[in-house]
Amino acid sequence: MSITVRRVVRAAVASCLGLAMTAAALQGTAAAAPQDPKPPAEDPFYQPPSPLPAGAPGDVIRSRPAVFTVDPVGHSPYAGVKSWQVLYRSETVQGRPTAVSGMVLVPTKEWTGQSERPLVSYAVGTRGLGDACAPSYTLTQGMDYEELFIADALSRGWAVAVTDMEGLGTPGQHTYEVGGSQGRALLNVARAAQRLPDAGLGGSPVGLWGYSQGGTTAGWAAELAATYAPDLAIKGVFAGGVPADLQAVAKGLDGSPFVALMFMAAVGYDAAYPELDLAGYLNDDGRELLAKAQDMCLVSFDGPLTVVQTAFRHISDYTTSDPLATPEWQRRLDANKLGSTAPSAPVLQTQAVYDEIIPAGQADTLHKAWCAKGANVTWKTYTFAEHATGMLWSEPDAMTFLGDRFAGKPVTGNCAA
Repeated sequence: MSITVRRVVRAAVASCLGLAMTAAALQGTAAAAPQDPKPPAEDPFYQPPSPLPAGAPGDVIRSRPAVFTVDPVGHSPYAGVKSWQVLYRSETVQGRPTAVSGMVLVPTKEWTGQSERPLVSYAVGTRGLGDACAPSYTLTQGMDYEELFIADALSRGWAVAVTDMEGLGTPGQHTYEVGGSQGRALLNVARAAQRLPDAGLGGSPVGLWGYSQGGTTAGWAAELAATYAPDLAIKGVFAGGVPADLQAVAKGLDGSPFVALMFMAAVGYDAAYPELDLAGYLNDDGRELLAKAQDMCLVSFDGPLTVVQTAFRHISDYTTSDPLATPEWQRRLDANKLGSTAPSAPVLQTQAVYDEIIPAGQADTLHKAWCAKGANVTWKTYTFAEHATGMLWSEPDAMTFLGDRFAGKPVTGNCAA
């Protein structure tokens, strides 16, 4: 899960201090951007054909050139980068074919490093539940709070593939924090990037990246990779601020300033598993909140307003009985709990000690579970950090970690420490 708009702004400003010089150098005197794309709900590109064409997970259904920008006013294209919006085949948590949207970005400068140009498959943090939150759209608007992290990866010559995840941009409700769905979407956007003819990424070594909701996504992709996507040469994984155990996360969020994020996860699970019947547990206030949440984006007027209005409330304020206490809900939450399988690639897992959204204890439990299963994990905590600053402190460490993995440097992790 992720951060309120106030923290988003603070994170973006702080990120600029470390990345603005790179952005300015690469931005140059780019030509004016073409006409802005429409929001996904108004854009036929995001409407998948029905039925889906035959194919395999990661196959590109359609693609088109797009503009990546860090300019929220003029939307001037970011110089030295080619980008495409893609619609590609993925799978639901139950393994059913579905269409997911995303974005592929490739530096125009020739890659001169060893092997092929590296590809970072990038999982974003919480955006919200509305289609307008899709990163393949917000990255064309200069309004994405992780755009400078992506720009940093591009400045190193790496390509980046960003998934919108299931139901964000495309029709249907976003399956927010359903790890099995998110992990498949992240692996399949890497496949889509490699299969996009103009991108020139066939055979690229792959790194997985994600913080907060993205940490869940990267963690699940890491656990699934060996069996689900053995064709991808995954060299390293960064997973930070990981909501590994949503039952533990929910207990921490109930009655906190961020209870809206718990409700968003309930909506996501209800979308993935309709038999859970979230609406059947809601009172009038809960039904009103559900109606608001289904199209909410955190970086919009209604997003922070909803967070403020629900702050310090409890799940009991919106329900007639607690769905999270039922065996049906607990079974689905447990099925998406991380830690049952050791990632096959080296992992950097980070955690802010004073994270007010993602409990440090359940993240520590995840790293110990991975270590016990023989994974190569580098576990790093940031003592004087909460959720947003934990994201900022993680960024340079994650870039260095993936850069070393792409360079073929060995790492032994610190599981024995």
